[in-house]
Amino acid sequence: MKVGISQLILPNLPMEAFLDQAAAAGYECVELCLKRAGELTPETDAAGLARIVALARARRLDIVSMTHSHCTGNLLESGEAARRSIEETIAGLRVAAALGARCTLHTLGRPGPDLYYDDAYRNGVAALREIARTAAELDVAVAVEFVWNGFLFSPLEMDRFLGECGSRHIAFYFDPGNMAVFHYPHHWARILGKRIRMMHAKDWTGSALKEGGWPALLKGSGRVDWPAILRELRAAGYDDALISEVPPAVAPIEETARSIRKILAM
Repeated sequence: MKVGISQLILPNLPMEAFLDQAAAAGYECVELCLKRAGELTPETDAAGLARIVALARARRLDIVSMTHSHCTGNLLESGEAARRSIEETIAGLRVAAALGARCTLHTLGRPGPDLYYDDAYRNGVAALREIARTAAELDVAVAVEFVWNGFLFSPLEMDRFLGECGSRHIAFYFDPGNMAVFHYPHHWARILGKRIRMMHAKDWTGSALKEGGWPALLKGSGRVDWPAILRELRAAGYDDALISEVPPAVAPIEETARSIRKILAM
């Protein structure tokens, strides 16, 4: 498995500075963020994308993942909001393919007071089935991350939802720090193991009812059972990246890279 870092934790750095810091800190791969404005957007031309690829290669960094941070619609809606998000997601997949990334992170959207859960579920499946056609053509996955959006709160439900999308290019983005608030993340690793396409390295301390947060890796009272997760990942055949989403305000990025290597050695 590779040691990676997400641009999510250094969002204000210019692309070249982010890649410089990632390489200097000992990371092997990166996750980039597609945004509405900046150096990496749906409107970035071929020359601009080639420049980013060249910058990464010059630093011996693989671009393994990209977030759909540019999406402004809601894949769980119907109508215009869903159509906008579908089109934005497809545009993002094309950018990811040009960068050489084979995985993209998507958080779908959220139900609402007038968007009932069952309708959101059906809408999400329908949207991802449409997106899956382009994802398969490009061989770039859309990996759904469990986040605190009031949707897909069980590994069994997530597994069913992804299965109903009917494509291996609609996958799971595993972030144990997000689910440790409510669950044992290694249970998700076992149940969704074959669907895991990419993974954030993140822990959680505290509980759902008390003050908590995401601590430095391997420090203090983190609730993620890393040996159990590594056991389940290896059983499922996962051999891609563990991508840091630990902000430098929590731990220096060099320290986090060392912690990820310790986790991988478990």
